[in-house]
Amino acid sequence: MVKNGLMDTIRQMTYQPALDVGSSVEVLTFERLRALNNRHTQRADFSVLALIDCGEGTVAIDFATHALSPHTAVWIAPGAVHRWDDISDLSGHVIVFVPTAPVTHATRELVASPDLSTTWPIADADWPYVDAARNHLTLETSEFTTLSQMELPQILLSALLARTVPPHRNATSGNAPFLLFRSSVEAHFRAHHDVGYYARTLGYSPRTLTRAVQKVTGSTAKAYIADRVVLEAKRLLVHDRYTASRCATELGFLDASNFSLFFRNSTGFRPGAWQANLASTGTGL
Repeated sequence: MVKNGLMDTIRQMTYQPALDVGSSVEVLTFERLRALNNRHTQRADFSVLALIDCGEGTVAIDFATHALSPHTAVWIAPGAVHRWDDISDLSGHVIVFVPTAPVTHATRELVASPDLSTTWPIADADWPYVDAARNHLTLETSEFTTLSQMELPQILLSALLARTVPPHRNATSGNAPFLLFRSSVEAHFRAHHDVGYYARTLGYSPRTLTRAVQKVTGSTAKAYIADRVVLEAKRLLVHDRYTASRCATELGFLDASNFSLFFRNSTGFRPGAWQANLASTGTGL
């Protein structure tokens, strides 16, 4: 977010449940979110899943604005910079939880995905199941009376996540090379930008990794790595106000010139020009 030509301060948020009972899942209505929301740009250490019942609105997540409409799901991963821009007309629920809250392997793997879709429509045939799972979770998080009952929200969260059926989940199902590649890139993209490194580390050929990535994203393994580096560079340039030289150091480039060339080839702008353009237009998210 930008005000008066200057980058607005990012609000760093940590998970703090309203009920002081150690719960790792909380459910808010959009009415409650409106009372808390001041349109500040935020970065949280927890996961957010929002379900829209009715109304129209927008949310900005990592330099893209997403339209919200009935029966839409919104996913905000930990570390994603976001801002609830227009939620005055929305009704539904916002589920916030720590990434370790889901209890099944599949739903924990889903939550750990760094490139999960940010918004997606829920099919009419799926909505009754999503609605039922959400309502049960809402009921169980309204009050805790025993320690054993504190496990129920985590179980019901996993059921809800399994029912939301994000497009990403179907695309990656059974694609072990991509899942391993994705996790490895997320862990090492600051230091390693070449497909060969990941191929050697994971025991696959570069061609196998590229085929696996193309099956999910339609692009190459090299492009996947570059996109992840570019996203982090944008975050550092805008929200942390890094210089090109500091970005180069943070992201494993030899020097500022190498980083600037990479950034320009990827975005069409030099880092400083891109940073200044966002500051002048007020579109810093």
